[in-house]
Amino acid sequence: MEYKDLDVWKKSRFLAKSIIEVAELLPSKENFAMGFQIRKSAISIPSNIAEGCGRNTTKDTLQFLYIARGSLYEVETQLILCFDFNYITEEKLNELIEQITECKKLLNGFINYYISKLNIKN
Repeated sequence: MEYKDLDVWKKSRFLAKSIIEVAELLPSKENFAMGFQIRKSAISIPSNIAEGCGRNTTKDTLQFLYIARGSLYEVETQLILCFDFNYITEEKLNELIEQITECKKLLNGFINYYISKLNIKN
């Protein structure tokens, strides 16, 4: 299966778009620091899923899926900080957290699939 057909990649791409739209609304004083970091983390999620799917071994694929999952947690924290600083509303935060939760579930399922492939080979 091509990575572009994966629900986890599609959903993480949509999430990245949603987060980048929020980053564009940050005050100009935050555009470099927080804005740059949140965009970088959001883009990293689908990018690492794609890169992992392009790897030759299950172990390599898993490494990139774990990096994508770490980026999901990083983005979640950055959004909570945006809320703490009153840059986004609670409603927007909750909307994005729902998307993140859905991506976490899909990504964890994908990771578990690859872990089971490793266990079969052992």
